[in-house]
Amino acid sequence: MSSSKPFTVLVSPNVKEAVKVVKEAVSQRKTLLVVGNCWVRYRGRASSKLEPGERILIIKEDGSLLVHRSVGYEPVNWQPPGCIFHTQVKGDMLEIRAVRRKPAESVRVFFDRIHMVSALSLVDSGEFALYASEEDMQRAILLEPSLVEEGFKPISYEKKVEPGFVDVYGVDKDGNLVVVEIKRKTASNEAVLQLARYVEAIRSKVNRKVRGILVAPNIAKGVQRLLATLNLDFKALDPKKCAKTLKRSETIKLETFFKEKIN
Repeated sequence: MSSSKPFTVLVSPNVKEAVKVVKEAVSQRKTLLVVGNCWVRYRGRASSKLEPGERILIIKEDGSLLVHRSVGYEPVNWQPPGCIFHTQVKGDMLEIRAVRRKPAESVRVFFDRIHMVSALSLVDSGEFALYASEEDMQRAILLEPSLVEEGFKPISYEKKVEPGFVDVYGVDKDGNLVVVEIKRKTASNEAVLQLARYVEAIRSKVNRKVRGILVAPNIAKGVQRLLATLNLDFKALDPKKCAKTLKRSETIKLETFFKEKIN
């Protein structure tokens, strides 16, 4: 296999052919794909084992490792970036071991049949832009209320009031009730009037101060004047930031899932 090749693909290789591709891919920090019948052993903070089955092993150039089944988007085994890899042949078996020092843990993947092995030199400098719907923005605010303002605490969402449903309902750091209206795009005067109707509906039923906050990426010309007239606030919030908040939350959940799974 020449190091100048952008990719190498071997179909149904024998173990000796496969191990050559694997070792060269790892040493040259290429992306490696191995498809075949394998089983996995993990040892570290706990221990786990995955019985034989046909799966996809991915080793990325940053030293991360993932073992995927043929269904589902989550890896069944994984190691984060920075692993050190050891590859060896045992009889008719290929063993790939990924080791981390802090914390001390290792994942060993054994293949007895290899359908395909591929080493890829991938070039990827494109920026990843995340976008969010109004529902995503709502979820992000519920997960991280400080996106609205420091000290904000949600009480409920989709709260039914006579004019409709309040996106997020809560209290601020001073104990005032807060009505949050979310818009994914530039907010118009209609959005302000909608928020004002919700605020008035709640004011008519409670004996305390009620604030209204319009949350959107930006507001149209002249909207700031209407907000000031109706004594309502505006919070600029980029949907991309909400998408990143949700992505971060999903990553934390995924890490927690695997930690619980191996304990």
